[in-house]
Amino acid sequence: MTPRFEITKAATFDAAHHFPTEPEGSPYRGLHGHSFMVEATVRGEALDEAHGWVADLGALEAALKAAAAELDHGLLNEKPGLELPSLEHLCLWFARRLRPEWPGLCRVAVSRPTIHERCVVDL
Repeated sequence: MTPRFEITKAATFDAAHHFPTEPEGSPYRGLHGHSFMVEATVRGEALDEAHGWVADLGALEAALKAAAAELDHGLLNEKPGLELPSLEHLCLWFARRLRPEWPGLCRVAVSRPTIHERCVVDL
């Protein structure tokens, strides 16, 4: 059996959004904001021999924080791919940003901790 390792880092951001396709009177239609947490997980079997790790956690954290900073204190609906800014679309948005630099990216989770909501996409 070959061991498989997963490393995970998290970042936070605050952003506003609305769901313009919802009917009038829906609580989701109006502009509102949340505090979000995003987690990115990288999987690997081979360890870097010089360091003994799957990947550099500091570099993963920097990449994740840079992506989160693109959304922080903004209107999610204005970002391409987030016109309908569901948790599911946020997961895919982060995956698209991180995947080129992190081919071992295997999971992205986006949550709104204060209201106990979370979405996870396995890649």
